[in-house]
Amino acid sequence: MPTHSEIRRMPYSARQMYDLVADVMRYPEFIPWIAAARIRSVTPRHDGTQLMEADLVVSFKVFREKFGSRVVLDEPGLGLDIEYLDGPFKHMRSRWRFRDIEGGCEVDFHVDFEFRNAVLQKIIGVVFNEAMHRIVRAFEARAKVLYGAGATG
Repeated sequence: MPTHSEIRRMPYSARQMYDLVADVMRYPEFIPWIAAARIRSVTPRHDGTQLMEADLVVSFKVFREKFGSRVVLDEPGLGLDIEYLDGPFKHMRSRWRFRDIEGGCEVDFHVDFEFRNAVLQKIIGVVFNEAMHRIVRAFEARAKVLYGAGATG
């Protein structure tokens, strides 16, 4: 089962990066292989978090699959926890944490998943690390477009 963890320093505020990652509907505009996004529901919770259910369509060469996920949007704590609901995975979990530091913020990202289809799992395994790096770079590039070269605030 592939996993990827990364901690990056960014010249933006933790809030800016949280807002960027929480904006799931914009993913098709900048994340490689995300062809479509749809929010099923958003439910406020008593602890100040929100529970979002969303679908993403992943398109890579001849592979095109929709998968659903449940996202805990922890705006007060500047974090997101994502778990798999339905689609081509056996399981999928990811986590984002954002923390302000001098000159910007620290972004802590972790993902692990496994596809149901063993052939697809093997194919993805070959390109998994490069794919994860491309996705992280896509978020970095989007931050630069939205917030400039290094403004925090």
